[in-house]
Amino acid sequence: MAETDQTDDPRRKERLRKRARTVVIILVIVAVLAAIIGITVRLVARSHLKQRTAADAEVTVTTIKPTRSQADSELVLPGNVVAYMEAPIYARTSGYLKAWYTDIGARVHKGDLLAEIDTPEVDRQLDQAQADLDTASANSHLAQTTNARWQGLAAKQAVSKQDADEKAGDAAAKGAAEASARQNLKRLQDLKDFQRVVAPFDGIVTARNTDVGALINAGQASGAALFMLADIHVLRVYAQVPEAYAAATRAGLPAELHFSEHPNDSYAAQTVRTSHALDPASRTLQVELQLPNENGELYPGAYAEIHFKLPSSRETLRVPSNTILVLDTGIQIATVDPSHAIKLKNVTEGRDFGQTIEILGGLDANDSVVVNPPDSIEDGLKVRIAPPKSDKGNASSAPGQKGQGAQGNASGESKAQTRESPL
Repeated sequence: MAETDQTDDPRRKERLRKRARTVVIILVIVAVLAAIIGITVRLVARSHLKQRTAADAEVTVTTIKPTRSQADSELVLPGNVVAYMEAPIYARTSGYLKAWYTDIGARVHKGDLLAEIDTPEVDRQLDQAQADLDTASANSHLAQTTNARWQGLAAKQAVSKQDADEKAGDAAAKGAAEASARQNLKRLQDLKDFQRVVAPFDGIVTARNTDVGALINAGQASGAALFMLADIHVLRVYAQVPEAYAAATRAGLPAELHFSEHPNDSYAAQTVRTSHALDPASRTLQVELQLPNENGELYPGAYAEIHFKLPSSRETLRVPSNTILVLDTGIQIATVDPSHAIKLKNVTEGRDFGQTIEILGGLDANDSVVVNPPDSIEDGLKVRIAPPKSDKGNASSAPGQKGQGAQGNASGESKAQTRESPL
């Protein structure tokens, strides 16, 4: 019995060792599986985190399609209205204002008396010039008589030829002195005539800057003009046409003018001439229109809104104004290609309609244009396109458009006020 117990004891120990070894192996396997699962979970979480970070870092943009404008388009420009003729009236003689006969708003004709100047100094100079002329005339007459006598004596050889030539020269000199005195007298007579200030052309007195007793100095450098005279039976209207439309703006081009003081009226005018040269500072072409104004309803100095109907051989595109990027490289528009990558395009800008801008070149009608592009946008940047918020117009959800899409602008933008100051 004792031998049996001794035999079973090593077997029991061996079983215990095997059991312990199995437990250790199982624990190691569990630990390895736990480590593998933990690492896998971390890798998956890290991958998801990278994907989410990349998705969050991706720029979301809103895009629209450009709209087409009609081939025959309307160009709206500000115009400066001036009188057909306008002149400041200065005095040509000095003195004191004796009287004035016309005030502002008076209609005058060419040659009408505007004012009279009292010229006592000129009067005295005129008397002196008359006396000098009388003296010169007497001296010249005496010299001519003496010369005639000496020439008769010289013919008889009663006097020397030298003496006869001296008398002839003296007579010529005295005659020249008489002519000089006569011209001086005429000059002072003209100054005397200038004491009457008259209208140089038919028109309206628009300013009077003097009064009775005022000291009058001759010339433009003496100060303000005595009167301002304007002929307003026809008005000249000047506008600056952007370079892009200079070739289409020619003499004979009709236009329609609108004035804020006559909101319900429009006035037909015609382009009469252009400068045929662009201003190098503003790159604009100066044009002149003429507007009949026989009843004097319109005033020079007014602001006019000029509507030109410009014929064009091509259609142009229009985009919202908040899609334009003004960079050092020029005017650009950000578009999204089929791979959702940004492509910056250099474009040629046309007219500014306020909410929309006309694009003359560099953009295709099928391009997807980014609305309100961020400052960090660049070529090749991957972006995500935001889904449209409604089916009514792509630009209705665009910020800064006040709920009006690009197509909604097409109907009313002909009346939008384009301020050129140019392009």
